[in-house]
Amino acid sequence: MRIVISEFISLDGVVQAPGGPEEDTDGGFAHGGWSHPYFDPEVVGGAFAAGLSGAEGLLFGRRTWRTMAAAWPERAGDPFADRMNSLPKYVVSGTLGEAELAAWDNTTLIPADEAVARIRDLRAADGGDLAMMGSPTLVRTLLAEGLVDELQLIRMPVILGGGKSIFPEDGTKRPLEHVSTVTAKTGAEVSVYRPVRED
Repeated sequence: MRIVISEFISLDGVVQAPGGPEEDTDGGFAHGGWSHPYFDPEVVGGAFAAGLSGAEGLLFGRRTWRTMAAAWPERAGDPFADRMNSLPKYVVSGTLGEAELAAWDNTTLIPADEAVARIRDLRAADGGDLAMMGSPTLVRTLLAEGLVDELQLIRMPVILGGGKSIFPEDGTKRPLEHVSTVTAKTGAEVSVYRPVRED
């Protein structure tokens, strides 16, 4: 399976809490919901719908999974929501209990201390894409481990001045191939990148 990351991201590289004010206030982050003015149903919504159509599973960190599990099951009847709800889901956590997984059907827990090995096994399996959204801590780990096959960055024309990033800060250079960019009327740019393996 390919691991495909989709992230709302500011011009200064922040991915924290794009969806709402209470989504993630860690570090005193006060701009939750910042992506909303730039969301374009055709370009941005279309990119997510296309990504989900090729997915055979979803991978999340704990906080993002909890946010999604609180939102998507009650939206049943919408084609995008029905697809989200029906796909197998994997959540990495050291604190979630098995009983909590019932909040969202088809969820499997990956213990945090086994995450890299288990995700490496999932990636090695046959199948379509394993799609990820949000989950900056987990994405940062996967980028550092070389386990990301594609990055879809939905870059919004806003500077947030600080917040969580998906990019490792380990001094390692990681070249990417630019695959495509589409610009929405709102100024959002959907850009796809794939890692270039250096010899």
